Amino acid sequence: MDMRLELVPLPSTDVDRSKAFYVDQVGFVLDHDIEPGNGLRVVQLTPPGSACSIVVGIGISDPNAAPVLGLHLVVDDVDAARQMLLSTGVDVSGVSDMGGVRYAYFSDPDGNSWALQQISR
Repeated sequence: MDMRLELVPLPSTDVDRSKAFYVDQVGFVLDHDIEPGNGLRVVQLTPPGSACSIVVGIGISDPNAAPVLGLHLVVDDVDAARQMLLSTGVDVSGVSDMGGVRYAYFSDPDGNSWALQQISR
């Protein structure tokens, strides 16, 4: 039996702000932004090259929930990924080398935190 992690819900206090951050600043692809009724809004976004997406929206998760911490975006070149994010106004940490695995960190406007991870192969 396959079990694939394909969607991670993130708390968001402002769906439009989250959508703009992930699309315009981080470069995620907007899969859909729908309002199926009953006050529900679903905004699904996917990092380029990923099989796993995130979802923010109204009625998706509790906007007062604690942020999701430590999500990883695995990249081939952490320096280039960091520079791209800096060029779009994302506050990204410097690069840390953890013995062959390199990281840089950033958070979205709601405090959901991300790590850019480069694994030396």
